[in-house]
Formats: sequence, structure tokens, C-alpha cells
Amino acid sequence: MAEIKVGDALPEATLTIMTEEGPSPSTVAEAFGGKTVALFAVPGAFTPTCHLNHLPSFLTQAEALRAKGVDKIACISVNDAFVLDAWAKATTAKGDIDMLADGSGDFTKAVGMELDLTERGLGVRSKRYAMLVQDGTVKTLLVEDNPGEAVKSTADALLAAM
Repeated sequence: MAEIKVGDALPEATLTIMTEEGPSPSTVAEAFGGKTVALFAVPGAFTPTCHLNHLPSFLTQAEALRAKGVDKIACISVNDAFVLDAWAKATTAKGDIDMLADGSGDFTKAVGMELDLTERGLGVRSKRYAMLVQDGTVKTLLVEDNPGEAVKSTADALLAAM
């Protein structure tokens, strides 16, 4: 599929979130419908750029994003819900950032953001990007040229583009 673009509706897919009862399915409609969401995607939880730069930028700027009308901040990764839950706990993101597991990469493929990192031992993952989504429609999209960098898709960059 071609890469999603500004003005496109998010495709329907089922993601997984961790709840007190364990992993739970969440549709794109449930996660994004009727809300303004700052969504960022990472190639992998706990990987250096994701862990030390990308996710922390959204923690640091959470209040500024909310002040600009963002209802929630969400992170999506081609990881399982257990890994994303552990990452949220390890980074104090739990409760501030919704961790959306795209374990099989179905959502990532549907938005045309898959990234083949097989040669690096990671398999097919997601490109690094950030988007502002209003009621399921992409309003802003910022995609990194290099998955090892978080410059264009940080919370600061998203705030500047809003």
C-alpha cells in the first residue's frame, strides 16, 4: 500500500492494549474515534533512539500537546503488548501514553509504513513517524528519513506543525 497522507482516514485494524486483566483488543475506531490524538510510531520498544529520544520527547511535551487540544498521546510499535507495557513502566509513560501494540504489523502495513529491518535482526517493523489524528483522520504527518534518528517526528516537531 502507498504511504498514508494528510487528509486520509486511518484504516480499520485491531491493535492490542494492556489492561489490568491482560492484553485486550482495541480497534482503530475505539482508539481514535471522536478524539484528537498525537500518535507516534517507533521501530521498536527499548531500542536506543526510541528509548532515549523519541518517547521521552512526548513525555516531556505531554502538557504542551494537551494545551493545544490533544486528548491523548499514543505510541504504536510492531511489538507485543507485554513488551510495550514493560516499556511504559520502565519509562514512566504508563498512564500518560497509550501503548498500542501492532504485533503482526497489520496497521503498520495498512498505512504503508512498514520498514524491513531483517538485516539488523529485527524483522519487519514500523518507520518512525508522528501524526496528529482528529476523529480518525490524519491532519499532520511527519516521517523520518532514517529510522535511527528522531528529529522530524519528535513531540517538539509535532507541536511546531500544529
